[in-house]
Amino acid sequence: MNSYMVIGLILAVIILILVKGLPVQALKFVSQGMVKILIGALVLFFINVFGANFGLHIPINVFTTAISGFLGVSGVAALFAIHFILLP
Repeated sequence: MNSYMVIGLILAVIILILVKGLPVQALKFVSQGMVKILIGALVLFFINVFGANFGLHIPINVFTTAISGFLGVSGVAALFAIHFILLP
């Protein structure tokens, strides 16, 4: 796909949203998910900053941020367990 096709597709989606409108519930669901993923990324960042002294590094990617964002403390604990048990 060239760049003009991508830009045209994005503009078509924006025009469709402006004309038709989005259901508020769907927009609320997507925004809550994005906030949780952002919080998960921030938590992993701070864990990596403070865990560097102890040899702890959890990569920050979509998979790990989704786990830490949606599952919370138990998700972070699961990432710790995977890091220490499965990846010696």
